[in-house]
Amino acid sequence: MSAIVHLAIPAGDLETTVKFYTDVFGCTLGNSEKGRWVDVNFWGNELTLHQSEEQLPSVRHDVDMGAVLVPHFGVHLTQSDFDALKERIAAAGLKYIDEPYRRFSGDKYEQETFFIADPNNNILEIKTMKNPEVLFPDV
Repeated sequence: MSAIVHLAIPAGDLETTVKFYTDVFGCTLGNSEKGRWVDVNFWGNELTLHQSEEQLPSVRHDVDMGAVLVPHFGVHLTQSDFDALKERIAAAGLKYIDEPYRRFSGDKYEQETFFIADPNNNILEIKTMKNPEVLFPDV
């Protein structure tokens, strides 16, 4: 098994948030404790959703293309997986926080990215890289 990232986040209403990650994002479920937490296979990483009352606060930070919400987490997908996810988001009638847009056009880091919130307002950034091998060339 290679290195897998584990991230635990507050999910608000667990049942609602699990449906978002399975029905819209297409993730599968792993271990769980009914009504308390559930592990989600987040593209090979372990995302643990915890039943909660709280939401994480977020603020906008300035970066090259504008102000992005922090904290956020996400994943880099292949172009086909990225496009399929955008189709599922549209079919579910969900709204983006930041619509899909292209960054670093013409650069080796060229990517398409968008920001969306889960039902508990956890912010996700989803990307597809034109040249994914440039991210960590020594890996």
